[in-house]
Amino acid sequence: MEHRAKRVAVVGAGTSGLAACKHLLARGFRPVVFEAGDSVGGLWTRTLASTRLQSPAAAYRYSDFPWPDTADAFPCHDQVVDYLAAYARRFGVDECVRFRSTVVAAEYLGAGPEDAADRWELWAGNGEAFGDGTGVWRLTVRQHGVGGETESTTQVHEFDFLILCIGRFSGVPNIPVTSPGPEAFRGQVLHSMELSSMADADAAALLKGKRVAVVGAGKTAYEIAAECSEANGAGLPCTMVCRNPQWLLHRPDVWGKVSIAYLYMNRFAELMVPKPGAGVASRLLATLLAPLAWAISAATGAYYRKAIPMREHGMEPGHGFARCVSSCLISMPPDGFYDRVKEGSVVFQRSRSFSFCEDGLVLDGAGEDDTQRVVPADVVILATGFRGDQKLRNMFASPRVKDIIAGALPLYRECVHPRVAQMAAVGYAEGLNNIYSTEMAAKWVARLLDGAFRLPGVRRMEESCAEWGRYYARRSGGGGVGQSAWRPCLGAVNLWYNDELCRDMGCEPRRKKGFIAEWFQPYGAVDYAGIQ
Repeated sequence: MEHRAKRVAVVGAGTSGLAACKHLLARGFRPVVFEAGDSVGGLWTRTLASTRLQSPAAAYRYSDFPWPDTADAFPCHDQVVDYLAAYARRFGVDECVRFRSTVVAAEYLGAGPEDAADRWELWAGNGEAFGDGTGVWRLTVRQHGVGGETESTTQVHEFDFLILCIGRFSGVPNIPVTSPGPEAFRGQVLHSMELSSMADADAAALLKGKRVAVVGAGKTAYEIAAECSEANGAGLPCTMVCRNPQWLLHRPDVWGKVSIAYLYMNRFAELMVPKPGAGVASRLLATLLAPLAWAISAATGAYYRKAIPMREHGMEPGHGFARCVSSCLISMPPDGFYDRVKEGSVVFQRSRSFSFCEDGLVLDGAGEDDTQRVVPADVVILATGFRGDQKLRNMFASPRVKDIIAGALPLYRECVHPRVAQMAAVGYAEGLNNIYSTEMAAKWVARLLDGAFRLPGVRRMEESCAEWGRYYARRSGGGGVGQSAWRPCLGAVNLWYNDELCRDMGCEPRRKKGFIAEWFQPYGAVDYAGIQ
C-alpha cells in the first residue's frame, strides 16, 4: 500500500524503540531508528554493576520472544542487554538502527499556519496518521564519531511520521534546588546518571574509601548504597538521605506462595479500581469493593513490613501498599541489603529537605528540639530521578509544541497528542512491567500508521485525556511531601488500558480461556502474543 512507503523515524533503541520498530517492520514499513548510544538497550547499557531486573524474567519479556533457558530468574543488566540485542537481531530491527545519532531538534513543517491545529475537529485535519500528506517532521541529527576519535557531524532529515521512544528515566537529571547549593561543598557532587555512565571500575574507584551520602529512596538509591557498603563496610558507612520512603519487596509473592500479580494484575483486581472512562457502574462497583481493596492492601503491606524491617529503621512508607501499585513506586532492594544496614555499613537519615555545607549535607531538624543535622561526606550522589517532561520539551524547536506536548494532561492512549500531527510517543507512561505496557502501545501505533483504524474526533480525545488526568491525580501521586501531584503510571489499570487499545485495533480484549482464568489469572505480555 502507498502509505507503507512513508518515511517513519523512531528516536531511541531501548525497550520501547525496539518494539516500535519491530511492529512497523511487521506491517511493511522501513523505519529509521536514531540511537544516541553505541548499541541497543537504552538505559540497560548504562547501569551500575549490581543492577538486576526487579521483575522475574518470565514476566519481563516481549510477547513473542522468550528468554533463553540460561537466563537467571532475575537477570542482571548484562543479560537484559543480551536479550534485547537478540530480539533486535531476530526481527531485523538492528538493520534499521543508526547508532551514535542524537536527535537534537524536531520541527513540524506543515502547509498551514502553526495554530491551525487549534481548529481541528479531526487529528491532523482528517484523523489519518499521515494527515493530508503535506506535513513533515524535520529532524536535526548529530552523528558522533566512534570513541570520540572523529568529529561529530550534523545532518537534517525529513520524515512523514515521528515516534519518540525516549522514556522518562534518562537525559535530564532532576537536580533539587538547595540553598546553600553544591558550590558550598568541598567534595564531589554527581547525579546517579553520571555514576551509571561510568565504567564499573571507575565507579568503584570513586566510591572506595569515601564517605558517601546518597539522596533518594528509589531502586537506584538502594543499589548505590549497596555498592558503597560493599566497598567500604561499616568503617565508612554510606548514608541514605530519604524524604519519602517507598515500599520494598524482597520477593514478588506474599505468604510464600501467592504472587502479587494475582492480587493486582487481573480483571477481578481492577474491579476495585475506579478506571478512567469506564462509566458510572464501574465507579459504583469500585466503591462497593473498596473495603476488600483496603483489606488486600493492608494484608500485603503487613506481610512486607514483617519480612523487611522498614519500621525498625524508620523507613516505613506513609501510604498504603495499593498506592505504590497505582503510582509505580515499588522497589526491590539488592540481596542482603538490610543485613548491611544491621551491620552498620548503611545508615538511614530521614529529612524533609537538605542543603550543602563545606563538609557534607545539612538536614532539617527532627524531634522536639528541631536541631539541624550534618551528614559528613566526601561524595554526594543525587539519586533523585529525572525530568522526563523537560527531556520531551527539549526535543522540539517550536515553543508552541514545547508548551502543549508536556502540558497538564496525559497523551491520548498514552501515545498521541490531540493537537500535534504525525507524531506518537511510546514508553512515556510507566507500568509495573514496562515491556508489557510499551509493547502494546507499539502495536497500537503500528496499526494506526497502517490505517487499521482511525482516531476519534479531537474533542473526544481531549475528553479522554482529561479523564485519565483526573485518574492520575487521584491515584498516581507519589504519596509523599514534595512529590509530583501525579505521574503517568498504568500500574493498577494496565489491563484496562490494554482493553482500550484492543478495542481500537479491533481485537478481542479478553485473551484467556474460561471464566476463572479470565477473571482471576494474572495477565501478561504472552496473553497478547497473537496481536501483531
